[in-house]
Amino acid sequence: MHVVVKSFFALCLLSSPAWAVEPTTPTAPTTAVVQPKPTSTATATNPIATAKPLTAEQIAKAKQQQEAKVKALIQDQANRLKQLEHANLEALSQNQELQLKNDSLIVQVQVLQSERSAQMFLYGAMTIAVGVILGFFIASYVYTKRRRQW
Repeated sequence: MHVVVKSFFALCLLSSPAWAVEPTTPTAPTTAVVQPKPTSTATATNPIATAKPLTAEQIAKAKQQQEAKVKALIQDQANRLKQLEHANLEALSQNQELQLKNDSLIVQVQVLQSERSAQMFLYGAMTIAVGVILGFFIASYVYTKRRRQW
């Protein structure tokens, strides 16, 4: 049994593609810098080539614009949050109303079912009473008819 297990593991290792990995030779990364040709279209389309260092005023102005955008986004998110909370409260109140209506309708259905079963009970009792009375009359009629024949 040990021989079978060992040969099975050896077969699995030999058939596995893990041993067939080719070793990679480390290569030095190439850092070639491609510089654009100075043409009139290259300066118009490539703002990096013509970018000048920003002044302190421009940096401050960019920061203010960025802060204004962030404040606007925060305000927008706050407005949306208020709207969602309002919509959530409305949905909760509507859900509660619908649950109350559902409960009242369930009670109405139960009342109607009990009334229907009571009505059917009364119909059955009346049917039995009518049957007993008819049976009594028929029996008395047959009995008196036999007495007359004698």
